[in-house]
Amino acid sequence: MSSKKWLAGGLVSALAVIGLVALPAEAATALKVQYRTSASGAQADQVEPWLNLVNTGTNAVPLNTVRIRYYFKADSASQQYRFACSWAVVGCSTVTGTFGAISPGTATADRYLEIGFTSGSLAPGASTGDLQLRFYRADWQRITQSDDYSFGAQASYADWNKITVYQSGALLWGNAPAGGNPSPSPSPSPSTSPPPGGNNGVVFDDFSYSSHTDPNIAAHNWTIRTNQGGPGIPGATWPASNVTFPTVSGANKALQLKSVTDGTSSGTQQSEVLHQRKFLEGTYAARVFFTDAPTTGPDGDHIVQTFFTITPLNQDLDPNYSEQDFEYLPNGGWGEPANIMYATSWETYRNEPWLAVNTHTENRISYAGWHDLVLQVSGGEIKYYIDGNLFATHGGDYYPETVQSVNFNLWFISGGLVGSSTQRQWIQQIDWFYHAKNEVVAPATVIQRVNTYRSGGTSWVDTVPMS
Repeated sequence: MSSKKWLAGGLVSALAVIGLVALPAEAATALKVQYRTSASGAQADQVEPWLNLVNTGTNAVPLNTVRIRYYFKADSASQQYRFACSWAVVGCSTVTGTFGAISPGTATADRYLEIGFTSGSLAPGASTGDLQLRFYRADWQRITQSDDYSFGAQASYADWNKITVYQSGALLWGNAPAGGNPSPSPSPSPSTSPPPGGNNGVVFDDFSYSSHTDPNIAAHNWTIRTNQGGPGIPGATWPASNVTFPTVSGANKALQLKSVTDGTSSGTQQSEVLHQRKFLEGTYAARVFFTDAPTTGPDGDHIVQTFFTITPLNQDLDPNYSEQDFEYLPNGGWGEPANIMYATSWETYRNEPWLAVNTHTENRISYAGWHDLVLQVSGGEIKYYIDGNLFATHGGDYYPETVQSVNFNLWFISGGLVGSSTQRQWIQQIDWFYHAKNEVVAPATVIQRVNTYRSGGTSWVDTVPMS
């Protein structure tokens, strides 16, 4: 359900609950929550708790001390759920969503969705306005919500005491189900995504999808390219089925791109996956598997294996164009005879006659295998890292100025195919992708954050708003 171009939130599994904290009586009615839903059926594609938090007290309330809990009955003991913020007056980038368990559960509640905030303040008498939230099953099957403790077929906002509100761990509003009173830790801020860091918004994806038809791909703001055009072999196609998600170790999946050719335009297929345009400054990272030879057929094609950011070129020498590339050419190309890795930063270009306004750094060795690629864009400098080592530093005119998309593609250089009609197949794999908006994150810290997501069972987070 995040195309849907949601300004999305994230998921963190939280199964530990701890004791309730009491506040003085005079603080008991400082906050309340109002509720409505736009999905009122007994079953729904997604649960849609739309909330409005109201400060009924006399003091301003820092929102990062507040947590709101919506209680529900899981459809099965093993069922996993995903959270998203569709729209919020306070900004979806400040809203977090985590899931927890109630033990022992009741007939109407054994889980809860906990809503938190990363920033903001609520003045006396003020409210957050709409928090248009939703959550859905990870397998995208319909949810039975008629047996959920906090659910009501409520078409307009009304005070709702089956949703609880906590401040600094103390219950201020609502009645939790039996067994559901254990409260959040009285900490100064809620658990955020990622833990730690990333307070300006993050995107993390572990690529745990079933196939190229998985609706979560579009829901998570990725697009599998199917339209013809450059780069690569003129007339080549870009089939969505060339994008798969094989298991690469244990239960871990990866995004896999496949490109094939028989030396002809009609027999050439290329592949690309791209995220929406909303990225500019910050840290980009991916773990990528490069190959030096095709999985089948003769070797020798000039093929480009990539991870890059880009702003579209709207006209020749478009001043708003930008691009930062990791490009690995296992068989060379563009005048190079063998393995070469490029880091290239673009100001702009013109197609006819060709004029490239870019700068690049290269290394002429094999990069076959898994590599951690990190791109930092901040303070007028573009830094490229490979496996924790600084590979290139660019800046000046090549620094990006407009929001970009994130892309992975696998394509053949025109004029660079070997003279054979035997079909050959190339692959490239991406284990995960991570972006921290407006934050310079060291390569080692990127890996720590990714590992934290994985150990917590989080496969996808997106709290980066559209710019």
